[in-house]
Amino acid sequence: MKQIAIVSGKGGTGKTSIIASLAALASGRAVYADCDVDAPDLHLILQPHIRERREFFGIKRALIDSEKCTQCGSCLDACRFGAIADFQVNPALCEGCGVCKLVCPSEAVEMSESLAGYAYISDTRFGPLVHAELFPGEEASGKLVAMVREMARDLAAFCKLDLILIDGSPGIGCPVIASLTGVDLALVVTEPTITGEHDLERILDVAGHFGINTAVCINKYDLNLAGSGRIEALCQERAVMVAGRLPFHPSVVEAMVLGQSVVENGGPVADAISDMWGVLGKRL
Repeated sequence: MKQIAIVSGKGGTGKTSIIASLAALASGRAVYADCDVDAPDLHLILQPHIRERREFFGIKRALIDSEKCTQCGSCLDACRFGAIADFQVNPALCEGCGVCKLVCPSEAVEMSESLAGYAYISDTRFGPLVHAELFPGEEASGKLVAMVREMARDLAAFCKLDLILIDGSPGIGCPVIASLTGVDLALVVTEPTITGEHDLERILDVAGHFGINTAVCINKYDLNLAGSGRIEALCQERAVMVAGRLPFHPSVVEAMVLGQSVVENGGPVADAISDMWGVLGKRL
């Protein structure tokens, strides 16, 4: 089973638009996983029909038993997050560190699991999709990403499909690392700007640290040919393949308005993505 993760050093580079097109090209041959659990949007293009929902429990949060509590104030003094007031815990402020439970002399504090979101298995016009919803303000997004990926692997094995396409989280934090771990290929999407170059270097450092096979896609490359040249020079210096160069074209916006992938709508960007798909297939 092969796994390809599409990631980017920052949001807004076109990562989800690209993976939606790759899903169209791999229609019926892959499982798709939206691991951008903090702000998922792949479902807007794939328009899934949900057939299974699973609960996700993030960090444990403190709960004070008012019958056991002697109101000694030990928990108030120990909490560094201001989560306790009037000897009640505000779950929105609790970080689940458990210090209040540790210092409570009357054992009135319990650490309880709280529902933090849902993970879904859905059907789409291109094949099965695993995606998730993390409630606003909740933690442990990396844990939810790991859950989504595990569900995607199990689903691929059940459906006898040998490819998983992963829409990874942007940036370089915990959910990104969870999106990248153990994949066969990471496709990094970037743009020919100063910030794009900087963020590309960061994500290449992360992928390199974990020894992940990496390729780069330059989106809107023709808007700044000098910037694209610098990115290509950076990739050559790091021995990273530039798998695709996508031009700027209104067909991308037209596809989004229609709720379609770029490949379904056609145009020069669709042709470039199709060419890139062939390059990625050979790389795998």
